[in-house]
Amino acid sequence: MVRIYYDHAASSPMHPDAAAAMMDVYAGAGGNASSTHGFGREARAVLNRARDAISAGIGCAPTELVFTSGGTESDNLALIGAARAARKRGKSHIITNAAEHHAVLHACEFLQREGFDLTVLPVDGQGLVAAADVERAMTDDTALVSVMYVNNETGTIQPIEDIGAIVRSRGAVFHVDAVQALGALPIDLRELPVDLMSFSAHKINGPQGVGALYVRKGTQLEPLLHGGSQERKRRPGTENAAGIAGFAAAFERCVKSAAERKPFLDKLRYTWLERMKTIAGEERVVVNGHPGLHAPHIVNLSFLGIGSETMLMNLDLAGIAASSGSACTAGALEPSHVLQAMGISEERRDSAVRFSFGLGNTMEELELAAKKVETFMSRVRTNA
Repeated sequence: MVRIYYDHAASSPMHPDAAAAMMDVYAGAGGNASSTHGFGREARAVLNRARDAISAGIGCAPTELVFTSGGTESDNLALIGAARAARKRGKSHIITNAAEHHAVLHACEFLQREGFDLTVLPVDGQGLVAAADVERAMTDDTALVSVMYVNNETGTIQPIEDIGAIVRSRGAVFHVDAVQALGALPIDLRELPVDLMSFSAHKINGPQGVGALYVRKGTQLEPLLHGGSQERKRRPGTENAAGIAGFAAAFERCVKSAAERKPFLDKLRYTWLERMKTIAGEERVVVNGHPGLHAPHIVNLSFLGIGSETMLMNLDLAGIAASSGSACTAGALEPSHVLQAMGISEERRDSAVRFSFGLGNTMEELELAAKKVETFMSRVRTNA
């Protein structure tokens, strides 16, 4: 059976260039980048090359990039580290929104238990955070604001520049989870009013278990871990040299192919949506998210009258991988907190499926997938 992968927002397949870069490190001497001998210097050179390549591609200085174990650690380091540093300056108010990834929401709730004041802003029916709401919520005590760039469940793009300008004018720190934006949208940190930005390698065809956090020069950040001086004392522990090399290789491929990749992903997304409307009935397929401000690789669809679990089971039996939402909760098939925050109906929430596209997907494959859906859809509708 042909297997078709439409869950790239959960984790993307590794690009051969990334795997090759990792194998080069694994086949080497295995020196520790903190060691001063020749083996250590070779490992350090791997990190330096990777840091230089990624920082150049996102418009920051190499010294502003901290390697981590992935997006969740980057979010936690940004939020908890910046909040604790701000508390020493007498500020203890945090702002986020109800549609954030759980790595942000749970970190904020943790800080609330530590005594921080937390404001969780609403989103509208298309998943957007209003910059005006951020401005109204800010006080002289606001230390930190966190708003993601691209929502991982709906693909909605937030007005980061508008929000960042407001946050900067009030002297607070602005954090952006850009895990789904990296490789999908252009990022130039020389222009964006952002102080902290989180990234993850496995969303851009790099390895799992490695990511990065941008820390603008001058932004105060307390480390979460203790025990070494790696990453300029912001993230101690021996660096994952092979993973970081794979991250850089995947990133460079993303940068070089961005011009042709985005229109192709847009075409895949649009064609899939149109095929699903034709197969299921236009009145029974609803897009969850913003109709215009969306990433090219994610579409969240409600198939009215068919439960998410039923749809996902039939997709899986047909060899098509999709998701009911965030990879951190989808295995439990819990109600999506993002769709709940958007205020959409229970019927839409309970019938939502996320499709996300990327490396390896083709138009020919999409047509095959659509035929598979058409084959089981009439049976599902009859038995629903």
